[in-house]
Parts: sequence; C-alpha cells; structure tokens
Amino acid sequence: MSSTPATGTDALAEEILRGVGGPGNIESLTHCATRLRFQLHDGAKVDQAALDALDGVMGTVPQSGDRFQIVIGGAVSGVYSKIMNLPSMAKGGTPRAKSDAEVKAEVRAKSRGRFAWLDNFFEYLSDSFRPLMGVLLGSSLIIAIASVLDALGVTDFRAADKSATWVFVDAMWRSVLYFLPIFVAYNAAKKLKIDPWVGAAVMAAVMTPNFTGMLNKDSGIPGVTCSTNATLGTQECVAHVFGLPMQLNDYGGQVFVPLLMVAVLALVYKGLQRVFPENVHMVFVPFFSMLVMIPVTAFLIGPLGIWAGNGLGEGLSWLNNNAPIVFAIVIPLLYPFLVPLGLHWPLNALMLQNINTLGSDFIQGPMGAWNFACFGATAGVLLLSLRHREKEMRQTATGALAAGLFGGISEPSLYGIHLRFKRIYPRMLVGCLVGGVIVGLLGGVDTEAFAFTSLLTIPVFSPAVTYVIAITAAFFTSMALVYFSDFRTAEDRAQVNAERDAAEAEERGPVAAGATGAGAAAPAAATAGLELTAPVAGRVVSLDEAGDPVFASRALGEGLGIEPADGRIVAPVDGELVTVVDTGHAFGIRTADGVEVLVHVGIDTVQMKGEGFDVRVESGQKVVAGDLLAEVDLAAVRAAKHPTVTLMTVPNTAELASVEPLAAGRDVAAGDAVLTVTR
Repeated sequence: MSSTPATGTDALAEEILRGVGGPGNIESLTHCATRLRFQLHDGAKVDQAALDALDGVMGTVPQSGDRFQIVIGGAVSGVYSKIMNLPSMAKGGTPRAKSDAEVKAEVRAKSRGRFAWLDNFFEYLSDSFRPLMGVLLGSSLIIAIASVLDALGVTDFRAADKSATWVFVDAMWRSVLYFLPIFVAYNAAKKLKIDPWVGAAVMAAVMTPNFTGMLNKDSGIPGVTCSTNATLGTQECVAHVFGLPMQLNDYGGQVFVPLLMVAVLALVYKGLQRVFPENVHMVFVPFFSMLVMIPVTAFLIGPLGIWAGNGLGEGLSWLNNNAPIVFAIVIPLLYPFLVPLGLHWPLNALMLQNINTLGSDFIQGPMGAWNFACFGATAGVLLLSLRHREKEMRQTATGALAAGLFGGISEPSLYGIHLRFKRIYPRMLVGCLVGGVIVGLLGGVDTEAFAFTSLLTIPVFSPAVTYVIAITAAFFTSMALVYFSDFRTAEDRAQVNAERDAAEAEERGPVAAGATGAGAAAPAAATAGLELTAPVAGRVVSLDEAGDPVFASRALGEGLGIEPADGRIVAPVDGELVTVVDTGHAFGIRTADGVEVLVHVGIDTVQMKGEGFDVRVESGQKVVAGDLLAEVDLAAVRAAKHPTVTLMTVPNTAELASVEPLAAGRDVAAGDAVLTVTR
C-alpha cells in the first residue's frame, strides 16, 4: 500500500497524456498554482469526458486557439513533473492512431469563447501576471509579518526614520513591487513569442538610476525642468531629449506600461525578423528593437500607460468615495463570475496600480468578502461530506479549503466543487452580498500591499476589525446555507447515499455483500433490453445511408438516423445530460446504468454556430424520455446546405452485449422504440 501514491500519480500522468490526444498533440505544457495549461496542435482530439472522470482531476477548461486547461489543485507541480518525465514526452511525442474516444471527441462541442481575440487578450493579461503569483504572495506575507509586529508595538512599520534593519526588510518586499514592470514585460514578451529579455531591457531602460535621477528637480541635469502641480501638490518634470519634450515618470510598480509596450514591441520585433536574414537575427533584431522601442516607450507609451492606469484607478476611487456601499457590493458579486473566466486579471492590475499611485488599494477589501464566501461554501461541502461519509468529496473539499484559507487561492474550490454543483453558487452569492454590505456600511477597507486574501494576510487590511467582521460573516453565511440546504438535490443525495452504502457493504466482505446481493443484481437486470426511443419524428435510415463517414464507420457506436418530419428533438432515454453543446446540434446522455447515448442533429451543423437551434436544456440536467431537448429550424438547416438527418448512437457499444437498431425505411413518431440495448 505504501507505493500506491507514486503509482497513482504515474497512472494519472499517463491518463492525462492519453486524454489530451497523446504527446504528438502537445505543442507546449506549463502549469500555474492549480492548473496544467496545454497548448495543443488540435483541440478536437481531447477526450474531455474521460479527463473529467479521472481521480485527481478537479475539472477541465477548453479555450480558444487549441488551448486546454486541466485543474489539479495543490498537487499540480508533481503531476506536471510526472508528465514531463514520461519517456514519450522526453522524445517529443509521436502522433498515434485515433481511438474511438478521440473520434467521438471530434463531434463534441468545444466550450470556448466565440471571440478568439477576447480569449487571447485575457490570456495575454493572465500569462503576464500568473508566473509572478508566487513572489507576490511571498512579498504580501512579509508585509503581513511586519504589520503584526507593528500592531504588537515591536516596531513602527511606517516610521520615516526606521533603522537599517527595517529599511532592509522593506527592500525584501518592495523589490517585487518596484521591479514589477520588468517582470511583467519579460512574461508578456514570452507570451507573444519574442525574446523576453528584450522586453525586460526596454522596460529597465526607463527605470535605471540615470533615468529616475532626472526626476529630482535638484539634479542639475541640463535640459530638465520641474514644476509643482498646484492642485495635486505633485512634482512634474520634463526633459528635453533630442530637442523634444519628454514627460518623466517613476515607472516602479507600473503594470499598464509594460503591457502596452510589449504589445507594440511584438509588432516591431516580428517585423524586423522578416526584414533581416535569419543568420543575423541575434545581432540586429534586438538592437533595432531596443533602438526603436526605448524612445517610443519613454516619449509615448510610458506617459500614456500612466495616464490610462491612473484614470481607471481614479474612476474606481470616485465610485468608492461617492457610492461606497455600491462599490463594496458590486466587487464581491462580480468576482465569482470573473475568476472562472479569467477576467479578474484587469482588476488585479488596477490593485497594483492603486498601490503604486495612491499608496493604498480599496478593491482588495471587498474582494475578501468574495474569497471567504467561496471558502465558506467549501467548508459547508466538507461538513456535509463528513456527515454523509463521501470520501472523495471530503478529500477534495479538505484540499480546496486549505488552499483557500492559507493561500487565498479559490480555483480548487471553484473547479473542484462549486462549478460542478449549481446549487452552491446562489448560496455563495448570498455570502458575498452579506460581506460586501458590511464593508460598505462600515466605511470600506484599504490595504497598502498586494495581498492574497487569506487568514495569514488579515493584518495588512485596515481597519482590520471591519475586514474580520465582513469576511467572517461572508464565510459563515455561505457555509450555513450550503450545509443546511445541501449542495445536492434530494434525488441526487438519495442516489449518492445508496451508492455509498453499496460500496461500503462490498468493502465489508462477502457476508455483507450477500445481504444486498438481490438489490445489486437489479440494475443489471434493468439494463437488459433497455429501449431507446426516437428523438424526433420521421423516417428511419441506417448509419450507412446517413451521409457521414464517421457515423457510418461505427466509431461513435451502433445506432441509426432519422430524416426528421419536424424540428422537435426530445430525450430518447432517462438519464443525465453529460454533454450539451453551445451550438445546440448535439446532446450526450448517460443512463443510470452507464449506457451512453449521443443525439446529433444534422451533418456538419456545428458550422451554423447555433443559428436555428433553440436549446431548452443544459449540461448536468436530469431528463426523462420525451423531455424537449431543442427546437430546430429545419428550413434554416437546409438553407445552410446541411443534411437534416438526426443521428442517434450508443458510443460505448463495445462495452455492451448488443445494440440493435430498428430496420431502415419505417416511419416513426417521437417516443417510439427504435433501438434495443442489451448489457
């Protein structure tokens, strides 16, 4: 038993590699705090259902551009290492023949954004910041320790005449925030596939002592003039370089400037690569990139980035000052929807901008209400899993709660639990609302540091009492609502508990198993002779006549086609909708006995992008035979020049004794028995 964990991790690595289409389908693989991040050659080869079913996988997130994320949780680093150390990965991987599961994946929806440019924009933001999360967390904990010592009277953390010891401690955390623009520039350039050191060098040029020295009005440097803004009381300096006025700024801690700069640098860099022969790229491409981009950054992009960042920060500051209760409520209610989509990165950038320009940030306090409401919901799930003896959920919730409370990381909770059980989100939002209202009514919460909102960083928030009251209320509100109303429906709870009792009886041995033997045999008997009904009215055709070579090959299992007489598509069997594609043309149903049923409306109708398809169900929903799945405008399908034949197959035919479709050529009504499955 002692070797099981290692073996389990090895097996998980191999299963993940198989699920994403093999090593030959992987262009690159990285990881963050909780997720494996794949760049694939062909995203259609991913078997998402198989990956979601793996022990150790909390969830999967397909994205545009053949990107795919697998949520592992705190063990992600170990799983990443196992994958990278597999012999097939060391050789770079070779494509293998498509399996039935991979062919099946080609007809499943890719739950990606409709606008690839928007996905790319947020990927650019997130990949520019994500690698820095570790050092940002480290610096926030150093600040937290210093704040605790300040509160205990050991030292005056904010004194102007601190000793050399505390000046050095300041340097330990300020290093991350001050040089953040260089770090961001490096990551952003790497994301855009240009030399990251060129990006870092351009940003570093406007942060050298030579450049920042011109900001001092007493520097005595010819060509530099400084004035004081009478309204703001701030000093503004302008240097005359090459006869042109250059607005001087301190770029330490800025994030918008490097993001804007690298976006322009990428165009210049790749343009130069096309101009110069490849054998001189190393010399001339970086040289001319720096020669162009350092002045452009200093004269144009730098001041523009400062203006944009300050404008956004001041706009939110205005809302916080003039309608604090609205601001404090909106932030925690937005985050539960922003984080799963990766849309929270712009707000993180604004937090850093506020700290750099205003000296403190007012977003993180209300954000803490969301985080602790999230962790409270996870705590409610953990208590229920203990009460109902759900081993797997208990392990998932324990790891997710630890990552949240001590690391401030919400992804394990979101992907491992909350997004899987739709009853959780409304209850969690109540906790967010309660925490936000408290923050607003009590005057708001500020912080002078970029901090992950965990138990360990509470001391960096001020006033701490307001913050503690708000996050405590958010946590226990969500926890109580989830615990007392359950995250499962009554039907699901009964089924899960019955499965648990059966598993426990089997573990206790033959005597106990024998006591429930008759009950255990019932499902097998029930699946013998299972009848699937017609999902639509019309004339039956064989798969060979349907006009799709993939279905005709039986790679998606045995089945039949129906030339529809109308556009009402109904469920052919009782079960759970495991797949409902966004475009509405395909539905996957799994029965309680494990029979998989695929209903596919039309041929190549995915190209219609949902036009003419009115979907009436959603993934995860329970259905009974005859329930309406969608209404399809057959005239629109024909106008788009796609065949309207509706196909129904059993993808796991190979696991069953037989699958016998009704003979072709007969007219059927929706709900008529057309296919018999025997286990």
